[in-house]
Amino acid sequence: MALSNTATPIYYGQFRDAVLRGEIPINKEIEMEMHRIDALIANPGVWYDDQAIQGFVNYCENELTLTNGEDLRLLDTFKLWAEQIFGWYYFVDRSVYEPSPDGHGGHYVRKRIKKRLIHKQYLIVARGAAKSMYASCLQSYFLNVDTATTYQVTTAPTMLQAEEVLSPIRTSITRSRGPLFKFLTEGSLQNTTGSKANRCKLASTKKGIENFLTGSLLQIRPMSIDKLQGLKVKVATIDEWLSGDVREDVIGAIEQGAAKEQGSAENNNDYLIVAISSEGTVRNGPGDSIKMELMSILKGEYPNIHTSIWWYKLDSIDEVAEPDKWIKANPNIGKTVTYETYQLDVEKAEKNPSARNDILAKRFGIPMEGYTYYFTYEETLPHRRKDYWQMPCSLGADLSQGNDFCAFTFLFPLSNGCFGIKTRNYITELTLMKLPLAMRAKYDEFASEGSLIVMDGTILDMMEVYEDLDNYISEVGYDVRCFGFDPYNAREFVERWERENGPFGIEKVIQGAKTESVPLGELKKLAEERMLLFDEKLMSFAMGNCITMEDTNGNRKLLKKRYEAKIDAVAAMMDAFVAYKLNKEAFE
Repeated sequence: MALSNTATPIYYGQFRDAVLRGEIPINKEIEMEMHRIDALIANPGVWYDDQAIQGFVNYCENELTLTNGEDLRLLDTFKLWAEQIFGWYYFVDRSVYEPSPDGHGGHYVRKRIKKRLIHKQYLIVARGAAKSMYASCLQSYFLNVDTATTYQVTTAPTMLQAEEVLSPIRTSITRSRGPLFKFLTEGSLQNTTGSKANRCKLASTKKGIENFLTGSLLQIRPMSIDKLQGLKVKVATIDEWLSGDVREDVIGAIEQGAAKEQGSAENNNDYLIVAISSEGTVRNGPGDSIKMELMSILKGEYPNIHTSIWWYKLDSIDEVAEPDKWIKANPNIGKTVTYETYQLDVEKAEKNPSARNDILAKRFGIPMEGYTYYFTYEETLPHRRKDYWQMPCSLGADLSQGNDFCAFTFLFPLSNGCFGIKTRNYITELTLMKLPLAMRAKYDEFASEGSLIVMDGTILDMMEVYEDLDNYISEVGYDVRCFGFDPYNAREFVERWERENGPFGIEKVIQGAKTESVPLGELKKLAEERMLLFDEKLMSFAMGNCITMEDTNGNRKLLKKRYEAKIDAVAAMMDAFVAYKLNKEAFE
């Protein structure tokens, strides 16, 4: 078949048929990716090359070896994922200067250049899916089949995890079962002076794995921006980027150097970044930001044909009790990991609450942390931007003069039972400057969207905050009809509010499990139904930080996991909600 701009990819076609027959259950994210692939098939400017993907399959199955020394047979999922990388191409027309054969002068000619479509592939799949082996296959192929000199890296939260990508390649070098590896491993590594034909051409060295024939190198690098930024990488695999306390955008750091190098005029071979991970147990890090971007791509809100996304997970926590649905989270279950292993983990999660969140995240793709987070990841996704000019609202306040946010949240009751949410928060310039670089960048985002105001000085002046908030309310035209507040540190602010706005609708909201539990439960139900219409990143950040603690009576109290995990905007939203419930007549 060779190149075609109408053909259905072989392995994707087999997968799609199985899904349509009901043989393979899929989640909504995989369904959305299938729609994107169907769009590529229908796109006349995108071409499919069956020989390219078959070349990858043949290389892996004829040459490569598992770590235990057994011959490798590619899983159907590996073929499906790799087909996205190797199967899709597009063409660009470019003027290229060609010197004359006699060496005198030359001229420009118009050439059509074939380019690989996919630059990045994200693979989020459950533990036990052999995803590191997939990364190893990709790295090995580019190292030994790509005739250009390549610099390749693999990284993971620990060097031991990163080593999992190199180990199968080292085993393949030792076994040399295929004709290419036999040729590459002939000769002696110690033979550095004799004929090149007698030297080993592929070897594991102190640097990593080197192909001396092409001058290519595959290397392990620590998962740190300092160690990854600026690298001129052709191929990179990033393992477990959602796991561990990863607070840096390592994918972005690698892409910055790779795009600069591979995008040069003389280099027509595009870079490839493959980010592979099980679901994480860290919230509000770069991982969450990337997942929000991936969801936008899947939904079609942000078209990006150069990115492949395979995001496996259960659609709901209820499906944990349905073994026939587990394949949604791990498409290789029954092949690389047994159903019995999964069942034992389910039983462990039921008996051991401390292990529950890790199992839900790693085995079933449900975003969790080592704490009970009150709002799920989906509930923290921002909505489309809305304005509430001159609309009635309830205002909630959670005041602070220290390093916490001084938070104000506006709650707008809407006719459909939903609530519009806007927030305005204050910190000092000193607090901002003391933040780690990565967190400061996030705060800069909040400031850019107008949800965070940075005040001069070292301690917040409540009267300056009052003046700014009062001016803001006037500017946006909000009709504040009631005011709920946490009494801590609020006396001066509340007294002035009462003097200037009257005593009506002012409600003290005492903090504690007994008083918080009911309004928190009601806000949770609204969040589940996506009826809290917030559109600011700061509110998404605050909701993602919320954990709860239960007392002996089952009452919940709002808490945060870490000092830097601010929840003040949510506390202010709760105060606004309580005030609204006590003053509903003011909104009639």
